[in-house]
Amino acid sequence: MNARLIALFISLSLTSQLYSQSKIYRLTIDGVINPASEEFIEKGIQTAVDNDAICLIIELDTPGGLMKSMNMIVKNILASEVPVVVYVSPSGSHCASAGVFIMMAAHVAAMAPGTNIGAAHPVTMGGGSDSTQQAMMEKITNDAVSYIRSIADKNQRNADWAEDAVRKSVSITEVEALNKRVINLIAKNFDSLVVQIDSMTVETVIGKKTILTKNAKVEDIKRSWRFGLLDILTDPNIAYILMMLGIYGLFFEFYNPGSIFPGVIGGICLILAFYSFQTLPINYAGLALILFGIILLLLEIKVTSYGALSIGGVVSLFLGSVMLIDSPDKMMEISMGVIIPVVSVTLLFFLFIIGFGVKAQQRQVTTGVEGMIGETGIVIEALEAGRAGKVNVHGEIWKAVSAQTITLNSKIKVTGIDHLKLKVEKLEE
Repeated sequence: MNARLIALFISLSLTSQLYSQSKIYRLTIDGVINPASEEFIEKGIQTAVDNDAICLIIELDTPGGLMKSMNMIVKNILASEVPVVVYVSPSGSHCASAGVFIMMAAHVAAMAPGTNIGAAHPVTMGGGSDSTQQAMMEKITNDAVSYIRSIADKNQRNADWAEDAVRKSVSITEVEALNKRVINLIAKNFDSLVVQIDSMTVETVIGKKTILTKNAKVEDIKRSWRFGLLDILTDPNIAYILMMLGIYGLFFEFYNPGSIFPGVIGGICLILAFYSFQTLPINYAGLALILFGIILLLLEIKVTSYGALSIGGVVSLFLGSVMLIDSPDKMMEISMGVIIPVVSVTLLFFLFIIGFGVKAQQRQVTTGVEGMIGETGIVIEALEAGRAGKVNVHGEIWKAVSAQTITLNSKIKVTGIDHLKLKVEKLEE
């Protein structure tokens, strides 16, 4: 009897020690699903596994994002040895598009009151004919449907609703999600979530695991400056501004070779913009309109169109900017508060700054030796064909040669210079 009491005491002590030493790791994803968030979640899962955590809780608020990044996040969650809890929080947050796939992959799915989930229809990049686009979209949609159904079935969630979220872009509240078996629970805040998931048993890649959160210590995984920077670069407005700055810098360098600084800055901005564009649904028709608008503004500098090219350039640039991001989500669009100032500055940049530079380069040289070409003067010492004489140009006496004989006091025109000796020809009256 005493042996049983001792064994029970030891068991309770070990359990108490396990609870007191257990850790819950938490990280927050608030924004677009992109390579930065993918890497951040991968790091969070690895940290939880390395420290033998009770679970990893991902607080999620996202409009969606890049499918490739979403696929990698889903793979990391499904391959995690530590239970992963995805919690749509705080109130007012939503889990859309790529976020739905991540929620379905979670070992435990939870939502806060006043949140919603859904609208997971994939969006492709623009380009190609309508028939080609339709065929491509159908293939991508069918692939996404089979993918999300397999994830939902694995975690015993409503696969039919998951398919509707992809095909029909349906969206539901947290209460509907709970009733339809899309999520496991509703938690009003993080503390409530920790209490509710205590003693839940989930299936991980290494088998069943019971989540024991009582008295567990919560440790936040903070984003490094690198993750923060990469996340900022994926903002559509930032990507658009970087692209325009890159174009400004390179054009300024082309028209003023040797400036170096504008070219370097322009190149860096364009590379960063290309990185951003790989995380966004870019419409190639919009990008083509932007480039066409810039070409029209460049032509305005050299072609007299009485403003027609400028108007066409501004219209093309504006429409291309509006169309550049091909997404039904307002959070993924470029703000009009950014587009209008950028288009205005671009117009001024090309018409005034680059325009003045081109005109300055094309202006006839009026100083130095080159400035003598085209000037007129008087012969003060007769010129015989092939023999040097003297001429007076601008009150200065120069040696001059001519291919023809030119008599004294005849008017001449300077056609060239050879070793400080003018080449002239007779100027007809």
